Amino acid sequence: MGTILVAASNNHTVYTFDSDTPGVSKCSGGCATTWPPLTVPAGTTPTAGPGVTGQLGTITRSDGSLQVTYKGMPLYFFHSDAKAGDTMGNYTGWSLVKP
Repeated sequence: MGTILVAASNNHTVYTFDSDTPGVSKCSGGCATTWPPLTVPAGTTPTAGPGVTGQLGTITRSDGSLQVTYKGMPLYFFHSDAKAGDTMGNYTGWSLVKP
């Protein structure tokens, strides 16, 4: 898989959804149950670790939560990734995030 981005909070792999556009999440309802958004508390700014070259930001989801973005694209976890390094969400329509 090469070098991929993981969330600092749990070291789990993060993904982007190919149907999203920069700044817009199209994954809600059942989709967001299977692919939980990577969120941060209100007033928090995500910070990148070493080797992360793209810009992190946030968007406000329809439920008011702040979803983390990378290079403008919303980030998600996959519900079946149980431990650090799992990439079980590497499906058609979803992409591992490269720094």
